[in-house]
Amino acid sequence: MSTTTPASAPGGALVLFSGGQDSATCAAWALERYQRVETIGFDYGQRHAVELQVRPAVLDGLRALSPLWNERLGADHMIDLKVLGQISETALTSDAEIEMQANGLPNTFVPGRNLLFLTLAAALAYRRGLDVLVGGMCETDYSGYPDCRDDTVRAMQTALNLGMGTSLSIETPLMWLDKAQTWKLAETLGGHALVELIRTETHTCYLGERGALHDWGHGCGRCPACVLRARGYEAYARGQSMAV
Repeated sequence: MSTTTPASAPGGALVLFSGGQDSATCAAWALERYQRVETIGFDYGQRHAVELQVRPAVLDGLRALSPLWNERLGADHMIDLKVLGQISETALTSDAEIEMQANGLPNTFVPGRNLLFLTLAAALAYRRGLDVLVGGMCETDYSGYPDCRDDTVRAMQTALNLGMGTSLSIETPLMWLDKAQTWKLAETLGGHALVELIRTETHTCYLGERGALHDWGHGCGRCPACVLRARGYEAYARGQSMAV
């Protein structure tokens, strides 16, 4: 998928914004490219609901980093999607231990989550006159979730446009980046100030632990999301040290 959309593109972009590292980076990415950017979040009864609580501070931080971003960043939308949690038996929607399942996927996989996110985001974008959805799906550093794959996203783009008679595009700027490269992208977009905003204000931990501030951010430090984020930050920091 394309990751270079002109800033003058009509309509603007709607960013799937959870309050985590990836979606915050995607929001900054969109703010550099589109004259109008809105955000959408989903309350699906997630165990780590603290991510929803940090969203306003992260958005305020993005506005404060750049007058241009402040001008471009528009409405934030929160969608009640608790029905998804009600029909899911996963480690992200209950207190179950995180483990692998017989199908080869971790039980943190919430079936249909990104499919529903994209469908509802597309419906909102239609109403708001927005032409682009931006999501943090990634095939490089991920847990094997089928709904994070590029093929899935491209199929959803086709289905949504056929079903709504639109020419909506779905942009996934992190699809082929590992976590270290995602930290580096944040630095490229907003300098060390954006890296620090993401490190201190966003939330990615699956267990919802805010706790102490580590070098890589808040979290339990044990769950797959924390391990991935920490490992990526360490590799990014090593790269920074070598460049000095």
